[in-house]
Amino acid sequence: MGIKKDTLKNCWTVSYSKRPGPKQLPVSLTRKGVATERDAKKIYTELVLEVDRKIESLKIPLWPKVIDLFLDECRLLGYSQQTIHGYSTCLKAHTLPEWENRLINSITRSDILETHRKAVGHKSSGHQKYILKSFRRTFQHAVDSGFIANNPTPMLKFRVGERIKLVLTEPEVREFLNTARELNDDWYPHWSMAIYTGMRNGELYALTWDNVDLEGRRIFVKCAWDNKNGFKDRTKSGDDRVVEIPPGLIPVMRELKLNSRGETFVLPRLCKWDRGDQAKELQRFLVGMNLPALRFHDLRATWATLLLGKGVQAIKVMKMGGWKDLETMMIYARKAGIDIVGSTDCLSLHDASANVQKVIALPVRS
Repeated sequence: MGIKKDTLKNCWTVSYSKRPGPKQLPVSLTRKGVATERDAKKIYTELVLEVDRKIESLKIPLWPKVIDLFLDECRLLGYSQQTIHGYSTCLKAHTLPEWENRLINSITRSDILETHRKAVGHKSSGHQKYILKSFRRTFQHAVDSGFIANNPTPMLKFRVGERIKLVLTEPEVREFLNTARELNDDWYPHWSMAIYTGMRNGELYALTWDNVDLEGRRIFVKCAWDNKNGFKDRTKSGDDRVVEIPPGLIPVMRELKLNSRGETFVLPRLCKWDRGDQAKELQRFLVGMNLPALRFHDLRATWATLLLGKGVQAIKVMKMGGWKDLETMMIYARKAGIDIVGSTDCLSLHDASANVQKVIALPVRS
């Protein structure tokens, strides 16, 4: 055994070494200054177990290492920095430090269920689903890398209710934009562009004049911006698209062009916009008008709902808005009520136009 007595210092030195495989450097551990031989034998047993764990960890990584490897793969696959940041934050917030020293092959289905139960709390079904998705993708990476044989993430079902987004009605939009114009609010052109085009905040921020055809009434949406990635030459969906400029927006854009003085970007740069305060500024203005306190992104929902309510085909709105799936569009369609138009036309059950006899109150006898 690797137990030696130091006669000069009257203490014991304990060491243990083992090679992970042929032609590989040994993994060694040493403890010095052990007081008694009995303690030295006990420590030797501990060193054997510790060396074995270290050798196993060379083949089977710890959970934090698997997270790092998974995030590296996401970068190689071209995931956006925002998506990678979301995975990283979610995984580390809900598993560390609890799983910091856990080998990936030691984490069981029960561990995941218990961690997920603690993590979700009163969070929405959508967020609960995202947490479990983050776990599943990370463990699947471990399977693909040969660290584990099967993905232990349980298959749970979440009932994510359809939340119809808050939007402004046409009279409210008219009142909102007219007031912003009369007050010469700095945000007036930004709000007008958002409501008239349905473009996302990052797409509006990145929009340049070379992608605008005022005469042809077209906007070419090719770029976007966000605070994690900065400017990028693709939209959220990954596809370029064309948005028709409505007649009501033409005067606003002509004035912007007139005042641009050679500026590349269509919309003026605002400090609060650079900081990401567009939702806060919109809500401040709307609350001051006693209108619903929308988020900036809800102006996009307002645009879609107004178009659908006026009979524009859902497929056209979907194409101009850059949505990938029709189900998203159906949420707006239900908000506009176009999916129930005419449903009650068959309900004419009595003659409501007949003269209604007047009912008088008789005096109560005493």
